[in-house]
Amino acid sequence: MLLSRYERMIAGRYLLPGKGERFIAVVAAFSLGAVMLGVWALVIVMSVMNGFRAELFDKIVGLNGHAMVQGYNGQLRDWRNIAAQAKATPGVTSAIPLIDQPLMSTVNGRVEFILLRGMQVDDLRKNKAIADNVIVGNLASITPGSNRVAIGSRLAESLGVQVGDQITIWNPAGQSTPFGTMPRMVAYTVGAIFEVGVYDYDKSYVLMPMEDAQTLLLLPSDTVMMIEVKTDNPDKVGDILRPLAAKVQGRAVINDWRQMNSELFEALAVEKVVMFVIGCIIILVAAFNIASSLIMLVRAKTRDIAILRTMGATRGSLVRIFMTVGTTIGVLGTAVGTLLGFATLAVRQQVLNVVGRITGQNLWDPSIRFLTELPSKPNPIEIAAIVVVALLLTFVATLYPAFKAAGTDPVQVLRYE
Repeated sequence: MLLSRYERMIAGRYLLPGKGERFIAVVAAFSLGAVMLGVWALVIVMSVMNGFRAELFDKIVGLNGHAMVQGYNGQLRDWRNIAAQAKATPGVTSAIPLIDQPLMSTVNGRVEFILLRGMQVDDLRKNKAIADNVIVGNLASITPGSNRVAIGSRLAESLGVQVGDQITIWNPAGQSTPFGTMPRMVAYTVGAIFEVGVYDYDKSYVLMPMEDAQTLLLLPSDTVMMIEVKTDNPDKVGDILRPLAAKVQGRAVINDWRQMNSELFEALAVEKVVMFVIGCIIILVAAFNIASSLIMLVRAKTRDIAILRTMGATRGSLVRIFMTVGTTIGVLGTAVGTLLGFATLAVRQQVLNVVGRITGQNLWDPSIRFLTELPSKPNPIEIAAIVVVALLLTFVATLYPAFKAAGTDPVQVLRYE
């Protein structure tokens, strides 16, 4: 929308109303602030929701893969053949045997439920979700027969142990005796403490070599519980593993990450949509404020508009002038809101900590939020969509006042002048 020189001059003067029109200026300022707050809130919310999903997905997949091939009755005897078939499936990048079993651990009278995971030593050390997040100790010390384990940081805090201390793991399915089944209790030394960043994992996981897990659970040496499978495209994991599912039918069942965490990721998707709609409503309210401020400006400038018409100003010129005034407010609010959103995201954790100290509340409880820190991942496409929506709503809000100004009849306004 190209403006002539005099149209730009008049639009500039109308953006800063005179002394007798301060109320209009106040309303326009509130309109700009509302657009800014709406865009600011949307940028923060959408970026945090994206970051939450991406961070949670990366950490869950880092420990559980894209899919699990689970044996019936908790045992997968022919696992080497199944792992070979999985690796030969197009799109599969790895197939790792695992033992997963919920058990109980005790230290000096403290009792915690744990999730025991047995892995081959090479797979344990190559797992970036674990190896890159060891905070104390060394995974190299965890070898078959060493009776050393790696545990999550939250579990270490709950049990009050450090590297070098011992924990006792109970297996209720122990050996049968004339007096009944006696639980199997084995003491292990803490060789490493890791912090993945997902509260539930850091609170429960105990990792040990596959051979030690088989011994503790009294499993045959050729038996595991499941095979973790990773693919080159997590979003198409169902299509990639369909041929493998047909091959293992009757021996095992395949569950992918969407099935194992369906409720969580669906809830995130719904919450993201709801927050976007709420943010758009905030911007819509701001657009109504822009429309109301322009209507008041048109009423205040009716005599000026009539004079401009008598001097040769066209209806199109008046439409462009008032649309420019409203759109400028929207553009400024959108720009400031976007910049403010990025600035807030850069210091989001510090802001959260400060607000928490002021209110005395833990605003980011890892036991509820899953992750230990507030994540963020701005999506350029979504940011562009937010900007477009804000500009579109503010543009539409200028149409009625602009055409109302253009429809002013100078004869009726100046008849008694």
